[in-house]
Amino acid sequence: MAEGDLETQLKQAIGALVENAASARFGVAVSGGPDSMALLDLAARAFPGRVEAATVDHGLREASAAEAAMVANWSRDAGIEHAMLHPQGAVRGNVQSWARAQRYALLEEWRAARGLDWLLTAHHADDQLETLLMRLNRGAGVGGLAGVRARQGVVLRPLLGARKVDLLAYALDRGLPHVDDPSNSDPRFDRAALRTALAGVDWIDAAAAGRSAAALAEAEEALDWMVAGIEADHVRPDGEGLALDRTDLPRELLRRLILRMVARLQPDGSPPRGEALDRLIAAARKGEKMSVGRLVLKGGVCWTLKIAPQRRWQ
Repeated sequence: MAEGDLETQLKQAIGALVENAASARFGVAVSGGPDSMALLDLAARAFPGRVEAATVDHGLREASAAEAAMVANWSRDAGIEHAMLHPQGAVRGNVQSWARAQRYALLEEWRAARGLDWLLTAHHADDQLETLLMRLNRGAGVGGLAGVRARQGVVLRPLLGARKVDLLAYALDRGLPHVDDPSNSDPRFDRAALRTALAGVDWIDAAAAGRSAAALAEAEEALDWMVAGIEADHVRPDGEGLALDRTDLPRELLRRLILRMVARLQPDGSPPRGEALDRLIAAARKGEKMSVGRLVLKGGVCWTLKIAPQRRWQ
């Protein structure tokens, strides 16, 4: 794909995602890889004077500081404001999950402080394909198979229609400095193992898979809109719990209604998923009751969800 094509694609994608593209200011999350360096260069050319960059140095690898400095130096030479961001505190739990949470929190804090309208990330069609296959392998439903969303709050992912090979070619053609994070090919990580397996596959159309994910994302939005209306009309307070007075609905709608009811009564709890959620619905349809965390769902003419009474020990 030619340089001009990628720039046009970027402009069109952002124009379709937001209403203020002609005047907005954009922050770009840049790791130093070829994808994010290409995005930064494309954005700076497409929206001159309205782009800033930030790099999160998690400090998990010895080379990370030098990589962040590389981005800072290139940004300075290109006349682009750049910030280096550093997480506070030690790693907790899953390393990749911790790093992702820290990254987005720091980037949002930076975006707000700089008065930037949108945050751009360099997720592309190959990332989308990997996400879809990983979630398909885990039995995900519509929401999971919607994959990486093109817009989530203030985060925009305008390169979901672009292939990684084209972004790498762009970076090479433009002489952009870039590095390759070794974790991207570390087989200990599920995504890296899948990426290696896909390297020799030529019959999967990543762009077509991306269009399917976009269609599923729209279906997810439509389902959420529908369920919100049903909730407003048919979920009512019932003492200290909630009651659903219409249960002749497709199972997918019942799943979503129950999850909304659980979230209202137990916002800090872990919601039921998959087979556990289906067992709840099956029990309620038989007029039975079943526990979900600290709550109890009971079937009947109306389904009720209430906090289970505390046990009394003799």
